[in-house]
Amino acid sequence: MEELQDIYDARFVKGVFDRCSESYIAFSWICSFGFTERWRRQCVAALPSPGVAPRGYDLMAGTGEAWPHLLKRFPDIREVVAVDISSGMHRRAMERLHARRMDRISFVEDDVLASDIPSESADFVISTFGLKTFNPEQHARLAALVARCLKPGGSFSMIEASDPKGWWLRPLYLFHLKVVLPWVERVFLRGAQDFSMIGAYSTNFGDASGFGGHLRLQGLEVTVRRYVFGCATGVHGRKPGAAAPSPSARP
Repeated sequence: MEELQDIYDARFVKGVFDRCSESYIAFSWICSFGFTERWRRQCVAALPSPGVAPRGYDLMAGTGEAWPHLLKRFPDIREVVAVDISSGMHRRAMERLHARRMDRISFVEDDVLASDIPSESADFVISTFGLKTFNPEQHARLAALVARCLKPGGSFSMIEASDPKGWWLRPLYLFHLKVVLPWVERVFLRGAQDFSMIGAYSTNFGDASGFGGHLRLQGLEVTVRRYVFGCATGVHGRKPGAAAPSPSARP
């Protein structure tokens, strides 16, 4: 395997997700027993109301699978700007989910940490399963970006597959990540071991509490939440300031 620091290099991450983009949706759903879809829905449900006709960002948007949940819960969303480094993941998102929503979803193909996202331009920020591809130093930079791009009163919600430390079934969970997933890829997908990186990223990530700490240091109001004994963890909250919640937009 590459040196630990190398797997967080933007070019390395782009290569991993470009190569696995064609099979990513089916692989992640099957190998998580459908929990990834459930967790996306719960991530959107945890997003505090972003106000009337909001505009926001889906960071590390991947194949856009959060969009149906987001637009269902907040049907008056004005625009979602999807930011992702992988051209392969963008292409899959456009093929599957973009056509009927193109008037409200736009794309930025870029490393989110290098993107020129305007300050105080977002009513909301959401991200599903992208946090694990950053190391702690990058998490600090990402937290600063989230705080900077949110308007006062703006809201955020993010979720990530995590290492369920303390759960008595943790050894079985890690066996699934580190042994079963690579075996499925090798036997059925004949890939370049890219899906096995999901296990490495997830165990290195730990859980969302560290990222939540970075968000708090940026002055954001943060709640950390565990899902399924900590197999996924999320953060949600607001940027202090004048919020404009919509009474009609409720979970």
